[in-house]
Amino acid sequence: MKLVPLGDRVVLKQLVAEETTKSGIVLPGQSKEKPQQAEVLAVGPGGVVDGKEVKMEVKVGDQVIYSKYAGTEVKLDEEELIVVRQSDILAVIEA
Repeated sequence: MKLVPLGDRVVLKQLVAEETTKSGIVLPGQSKEKPQQAEVLAVGPGGVVDGKEVKMEVKVGDQVIYSKYAGTEVKLDEEELIVVRQSDILAVIEA
């Protein structure tokens, strides 16, 4: 099954949370906070959204940082995905 976003929506797959800190401390399950980093899996067409022209600036494969409480979590084929508006994406991570 495939998830196709509409308008200015973007489908993200959250990157895995770190198990240890940089200093080597192992984090227990409850202490791990979900990272706000994700990989873009699908991008909507953009167009006119709420009366404004929206140009999509992210592309499939980009790694991004998104707002902490943004989007809707969706489970599809045992995979947890997040659907957010492009405006909820704060930055693209460039290597």
